[in-house]
Amino acid sequence: MDRKEIPKTENKMGTMPVPKLLISMSLPMMISMLVQALYNIVDSMFVARLNENALTAVSLAFPVQNLMISVFSGTGVGINALLSRSLGEKNTEKANSVADHGVILAGISYIAFLAFGLLFANSFYTIQTADTQIIEYGRDYLLICCVFSFGMAFQMTFERLLQSTGKTIYTMVTQGTGAIINIILDPIMIFGLFGFPKMGVSGAAAATVTGQMVAAVMAYWFNREKNREIHVSLKGFSWSGHTVRGIYSVGIPSIIMMSIGSVMTFGMNKILIAFTSTAAAVFGVYFKIQSFIFMPVFGMNNGLVPIIAYNYGARKGKRIKQAIFSGIVCAMVIMVAGFSVFQLYTGGLLAIFNASDNMMEIGVPALRIISISFLLAGFCIICSSVFQAMSHGFLSLIVSIVRQLLVLLPSAYILAKIGGLSAIWWSFPIAELFSFGLSVLFLRRVVKRQVNTLEEKIPESN
Repeated sequence: MDRKEIPKTENKMGTMPVPKLLISMSLPMMISMLVQALYNIVDSMFVARLNENALTAVSLAFPVQNLMISVFSGTGVGINALLSRSLGEKNTEKANSVADHGVILAGISYIAFLAFGLLFANSFYTIQTADTQIIEYGRDYLLICCVFSFGMAFQMTFERLLQSTGKTIYTMVTQGTGAIINIILDPIMIFGLFGFPKMGVSGAAAATVTGQMVAAVMAYWFNREKNREIHVSLKGFSWSGHTVRGIYSVGIPSIIMMSIGSVMTFGMNKILIAFTSTAAAVFGVYFKIQSFIFMPVFGMNNGLVPIIAYNYGARKGKRIKQAIFSGIVCAMVIMVAGFSVFQLYTGGLLAIFNASDNMMEIGVPALRIISISFLLAGFCIICSSVFQAMSHGFLSLIVSIVRQLLVLLPSAYILAKIGGLSAIWWSFPIAELFSFGLSVLFLRRVVKRQVNTLEEKIPESN
């Protein structure tokens, strides 16, 4: 099949009014990510009905799951930025080459996680806890997630290709379908309904990977049938180190930045479980609930990256500034709303997970304190998308390292020694304050040096 040609008319990312463009690009992904956040909550909600150890086992698996998401999604960020910039430059051959390499890199990444699951799933739990039931639950859960992670790998890759050309409505369909399948299958596989065997914690993992595999097939089909601006064809594929370097110049900082969350979570779990396993369960529940607030912002982030990258390639500085401003305003509105919910309905949020009295006692103040960080987090997320879109992923990396490794974990350890369990949670707003300061500094630098110096090719009318 011949490569598809770029249409003569310019992509909407270079012409549509920016606020309308941001909404049209981001809203489908925000909705789909809200559905994903919902299934994350439902997943843990059903697991919690087994017992608290089951909930703890799933919570302890988060670092590895986050690492998988980091690698697949971070590579996707690199694909997205380079592909969108190539389209902005009207370089269809390069855009197609980026898409081809993205698929190959997704397969290579999957093999690495397959090996990890087969070789290290059990030892990952034994170094965190001596509770045999938690180890057994967690090993089975993590093994399934790793062995079948090819669904996640190709789902994310093909969805990024759709996002790169502005076809975010299809990603809403794929992500939403995968999430709904997960939600439906969760109780069936966990509790053995309708003739299915009762799989317990393993059922939660099986439901998750099933949804991902279906979504991957759908995303591939949408790219093949609906994505007219790029064409994935591995026939005659020729490996290009230059293209791979272009993808990972943005992708590796993004991968490391997101992977740092795995290191942070692993370290925080070690600090918390020294007090009680219930504290680790609370921390896991927090991550499930907060995803309902953060996922829409990340969805907007995914819509913002190709907009900025495209207009940077087209040298339209005014549109870049409009996109940044619109993104910051929307993100901060979402985060303030999330902060309000965490402050006013904390007990109700924990009750979703069958929280015991002890879990309530630990969890209510924890969630209220941690949510203070929301007030600054939205701004920092948008700054990260700007850095990634303009090939400065290392700036996002610096912010993330400072926040999670140099401030959050050390302050959590110190506060644990000084004030005990109840003081640990203050490490989150403290770390976010440092993140905010660095984000402001770096954003001003990028705008001054790169955006302000762009020469417009065409007059701006929006």
